[in-house]
Amino acid sequence: MRFYVSLLSALALAAVGEARDPRHVGRRSLTEMPRPRRGDLMRPASSANTQHTKRAEYLIPQNANTTKFAVNGSAIPEVDFDIGESYAGLLPISEKANETSELYFWFFPSSNVNATDEITIWLNGGPGCSSLEGFFQENGPVLWQYGTYKPVKNPWTWVNLTNMVWVEQPVGTGFSQGTPTATSEEEVAAQFLGFFKNFVDTFGLHNKKIYITGESYAGYYVPYIADAMLNTNDTTYYNLNSVMFYEPSVNSDVVLEQVPAVAFVDYWAPLFNLNDTFMASLRSRADSCGYTSYLNDNLVFPPTGKLPTPPDASAPGCDLWDAIYNAVSLTNPCFDIYQVATTCPLLWDVLGFPGSFDYVPAGTGIYFNRSDVQRAINAPVQEWAECSNGVLDTDTSAPSSWEVIPRVLERAERVVIGHGLLDFILLANGTLLTIQNMTWNGAQGFSKAPADPFYVPYHAEASAATLAAAGVMGTTHTERGLTYVEVALSGHMIPQYQPSAAYRQLEFLLGRISSLSEVSDFTTQSGAFGNVAKNASAAVSRRELGVECDV
Repeated sequence: MRFYVSLLSALALAAVGEARDPRHVGRRSLTEMPRPRRGDLMRPASSANTQHTKRAEYLIPQNANTTKFAVNGSAIPEVDFDIGESYAGLLPISEKANETSELYFWFFPSSNVNATDEITIWLNGGPGCSSLEGFFQENGPVLWQYGTYKPVKNPWTWVNLTNMVWVEQPVGTGFSQGTPTATSEEEVAAQFLGFFKNFVDTFGLHNKKIYITGESYAGYYVPYIADAMLNTNDTTYYNLNSVMFYEPSVNSDVVLEQVPAVAFVDYWAPLFNLNDTFMASLRSRADSCGYTSYLNDNLVFPPTGKLPTPPDASAPGCDLWDAIYNAVSLTNPCFDIYQVATTCPLLWDVLGFPGSFDYVPAGTGIYFNRSDVQRAINAPVQEWAECSNGVLDTDTSAPSSWEVIPRVLERAERVVIGHGLLDFILLANGTLLTIQNMTWNGAQGFSKAPADPFYVPYHAEASAATLAAAGVMGTTHTERGLTYVEVALSGHMIPQYQPSAAYRQLEFLLGRISSLSEVSDFTTQSGAFGNVAKNASAAVSRRELGVECDV
């Protein structure tokens, strides 16, 4: 039984201290317990809020098309700071005169001088989960995390690096309007491209380089939308450059969940606290179901050939993921499939879903379901839910790894796949098995196991509310345009659990740094260290990277 985690990842973990449907995801109810389904930078503290001050000049031309979407950045309920220039609202998914289906977006232009020729898109998964989750708890300019008192400035917002737009899609998600009709990723992509053309025309973003990012079920969305953009050969509207997606749905459930599940529990055994008898039963069942041999025989570098058909998870006794989930929910009733180091108590979440639970304490409410919030961000006044039912309930498209990701890899500048090592809804070894079965740019899989250090720069902290890690925070590997990076101490939502790591990954995606092992400051960082601190951090970096240190 083997759970692949590189030695450097294990060392990084030690140094720091350490749904079935693979979607981003709904969470389990406390009254009903169905299977879970859900689908900066850092400048010196004195200038950390540069991105959030009112600008003397607008970054987007003010005209009849744009001003109707303008958001008053100093009038967002509960937010006691100006979030800066932004635009939000609904745009139709086609140019039809009678089009009634519209997608909701929130667009933030960036004052970063390197961002003038680009636009980056963020998509949450589900299907049916709102990208306002990503905005409010991952990489937007405002953060209101689980269990915290109030929203705070996010020094790690991706707006510090690039022009950002968060889009609620497909139709039926969040504030988007219309009846969900998509039954395939091709239809989802067509809807998005129709919306995006209208978005580009509205804000004059023609010929911009496009970067698409997302997480979880966006492992379908991002590659299919990128592929559709590339197929248009229209760089005026769809000048796709690169893509990045985290914890992605890219393969069948059996590969992403069942095959690696028992090895994952063995590796993180103290976090599951399952008794010896049950663990012995799990290992025996993994052997008899073919999971153990499938993992050990096929998670090799380089691959020995195309992977065989995965074992049948529907065979009696072979649904081990659910067996583990049900058992650990007894030993840890607050077990979170998205971050397995979570324990009780449940924390209040202003979006209604702390971890894998739906939980709204009496006397509280869901932030984006407030009419004053909706009016402030140009959203329709209606009921809003983080994850909506009825969206893409039947997806007839093949997993993106089978053909679509290889096609994108051969035409895009780069593709980045990130994975948190504490994620149990979609497991890192399942993603690696998937990569080893893909053929792109003339070869199959990676020739070497991921082993290069993933380095996150040392930095001054903006506040105690937004502390973030530094140093070697996992491992990475790049071959033939594909970069894989696994992140220590992160669960399913990397920009939420490890925001500095995600920030560094975006710098790489945008081409601002040469590799994820590069030892350098953040590109938006200036003067954050005195000479002594800078030398000390460099010495630590050399030690972590295995370089002889003379400081």
